Amino acid sequence: MRRAGEGPSIVYWLGNNLYLNITNRCSNNCYFCIRNFWTGVGGFNLRLKREPTAEEVIFELQEVINARNWSEIVFCGFGEPMERLDLLLEVVKWIKKYYAKATKIRIDTNGHGCLLNKGRDMVRELKAVGVDKISVSLNAHNEEIYNHVCRPKLGDAYESVLEFIEKAKGSFDVEVTTVAIPEVNIEGVNELAQKMGVRFRIREPVLCFL
Repeated sequence: MRRAGEGPSIVYWLGNNLYLNITNRCSNNCYFCIRNFWTGVGGFNLRLKREPTAEEVIFELQEVINARNWSEIVFCGFGEPMERLDLLLEVVKWIKKYYAKATKIRIDTNGHGCLLNKGRDMVRELKAVGVDKISVSLNAHNEEIYNHVCRPKLGDAYESVLEFIEKAKGSFDVEVTTVAIPEVNIEGVNELAQKMGVRFRIREPVLCFL
């Protein structure tokens, strides 16, 4: 288990949530992303030297999963977890099988999963292993602003995010989030979330670039 202040962490914790940092790859290059300014959060180094295997993630989970009654176990690190869908599914399956106290498993995602895993029924696969909640970083109320602030590496990214939210909302507890930066029309994103019938949450930006 990596403790705060030591080498790169696969498993880390903030408050009463346990987080899994399974990749540093991301299909967005958001100018406001915390990894552009810091090496980690909460004293944990999240800059992986290599991507962990499922066995390594599970090994580190075993060392901390019984330390307390975690409110949520969250796939969220310095990359997009849907970049490693197969590993994510394997780890969720293990958690649900061996850790009955895990009340909620959440994925924090940019919503590009369908583009990253073409040809797969991702919503069905995530539901089948027991994912409970999905938090989607939308960060814009239209494609122009999205491309400007998130700088996606994939074509039709914004439309794909909206499509993923529509597909996921019938199977999971879904929320849409946005970072409070000058370019973003927060009320516009909130209205979009309301139209789609999902919850909305504002995230605070990294202070060093404001």
